[in-house]
Amino acid sequence: MCPICNAFRELEMNCSTCNAQLEDMGKVSDYLDPYGHYNDVDTVKMGDGYMHTIEEQTCPHLMYCKNCDRNEVTFIQEV
Repeated sequence: MCPICNAFRELEMNCSTCNAQLEDMGKVSDYLDPYGHYNDVDTVKMGDGYMHTIEEQTCPHLMYCKNCDRNEVTFIQEV
């Protein structure tokens, strides 16, 4: 279970380019399949493009920098 998706904690990160605060845009898989959130987590992870997310039990989140219009993906350790 992802602590960010389930609002156990907030994700605060800075942009690696300009050091501005990044905005959490949610799970990467939400952008790949509009109905993906109806599937179980492991099924969604098989199609998210990141081969290690099931094994390492991580949740890829898309982070966006409003300052320099940059996207970054960060992997959140599930609990």
